[in-house]
Amino acid sequence: MLENVDLTRNLGDDEYKKNMKILEPELGELQRKAWELKIPIILVFEGWHASGIAESINRFILPLDPRGYYYHTINAPSPSELLKPFLWRFWTKIPVRGGVAIFDRSWYSRAVTDKYRPEKSEEELDKCLDEINYFERQLTDDKYLIIKFFLHIGKKDQKERLRKLRKNDIPLIVDEYETRCDKPDFIHEYDKYLPIIEKVLKKTSFPNAPWTIVEASDQNFASAKIITTVMEAIKDQIEIVTRIPARDTIKYLDNGSPKIPELTASVLEKVDLSKCLGPEEYKEALKDYQHRLCELQYELFRKKRPLILAFEGWDAAGKGGNIRRLVKELNPRLYRVVPTGSPNDFEKAHHYLWRFLDGIPRAGHITIYDRTWYGRVMVEKIENLCSEEEWKRAYREINEFEEILANSGAIILKFWLHIDMETQLKRFKSREEDPARSWKITPEDWRNRSKWEEYGEAVDEILRRTSTSYAPWIVVEANDKRYSRMKVLKTVVEALEKELNNNDGGS
Repeated sequence: MLENVDLTRNLGDDEYKKNMKILEPELGELQRKAWELKIPIILVFEGWHASGIAESINRFILPLDPRGYYYHTINAPSPSELLKPFLWRFWTKIPVRGGVAIFDRSWYSRAVTDKYRPEKSEEELDKCLDEINYFERQLTDDKYLIIKFFLHIGKKDQKERLRKLRKNDIPLIVDEYETRCDKPDFIHEYDKYLPIIEKVLKKTSFPNAPWTIVEASDQNFASAKIITTVMEAIKDQIEIVTRIPARDTIKYLDNGSPKIPELTASVLEKVDLSKCLGPEEYKEALKDYQHRLCELQYELFRKKRPLILAFEGWDAAGKGGNIRRLVKELNPRLYRVVPTGSPNDFEKAHHYLWRFLDGIPRAGHITIYDRTWYGRVMVEKIENLCSEEEWKRAYREINEFEEILANSGAIILKFWLHIDMETQLKRFKSREEDPARSWKITPEDWRNRSKWEEYGEAVDEILRRTSTSYAPWIVVEANDKRYSRMKVLKTVVEALEKELNNNDGGS
């Protein structure tokens, strides 16, 4: 790829200035149009050291409205960021709809410097690039515009630029530190990293997020190419989002194909809701498993393994009671319960997975989600809060999201608390009649109950399509609260004992 790039291309000062008088106002106008149409834009700048990334970005942002863009210099991860999944800190920086995020270095630099070491197998880098492709495809599927630049210069050119910096005693800024340009790493880095960069560019350039190689030997030419490339990409995206959508005739075979009733048996219909547990047996087992879970919490912390427990279920199925019994003996410094409600306007201005990132636990910590990202293929699907295309592709996106978490070392368990309609009705009425608990029952609960069959079909599809080896679903028979609570506790304890004894985990 890089060997065929013509690095002799240049643009004279007079011609550059003449072109910029035309291009800069138009770029500013396109930024405003993208804001009006709620088009989120992500610009990625990568390249060789001393290739002029900072100067190119500075020239690019001068015509922009500073209220509409966010500039991110990607440094080495902080100690707290190292305790999160690799892509977590980049997910948190994606722009609101209509905004522009500019990444001065990005997940690509970190993939090479943080995740890959030449002395190791290339499998680690391959896995990381796969996760990056998931990340970018999920964003572009959600109408994010991603434009990626690699600023390319030759080995001799880089050596000369580094020599000039060294002669003028100008430091090269790498991460948050000043780095001397005569360090051996910089003298020999070109040959060392060339094959790695070639591999990264080839494996991550797709129509939804292609790489643009920028001939950066001449700064004027590089800046002009970057600006014109961005302008053309924004124009194309404006045309796409303003085009009247055609009737959806796509058959989603992999991302949510329609059910064939005679071939798809209901998972929930097979659940035996008569299971129960006596009070004495429950009391004795509860104390034992809570104590064991407390000990396992510290083992998780020592081995730096994050634990994610996801709770879904029918209204009044007992999610809150289950969670309270889980955390009763735990150290509150090491766990967090995240209740999930309807997204607010700011959350709606991002990708739907974005709002769940704050709760992702650090290594050694526990997060318990009281309702989760599965709302995308449940309530949002049934209430028509997202398009058919969006919820159909969400099954794949959720599996990829959970795979990324698992690859970072996270232990993931997902619980569906299942009750029948009669039990739900009894609990609804009990709550209405109890002043201390009447706040728990809302008109929305009754409305959801009226769509019981639709929700049941949605849950069946969720269980079939998103129960994986790295993030399994556990259906909990919850008509009897004691049985439900013990099954959840026992499942968590036994899963942790197995995982922590067999595998130290982490990536």
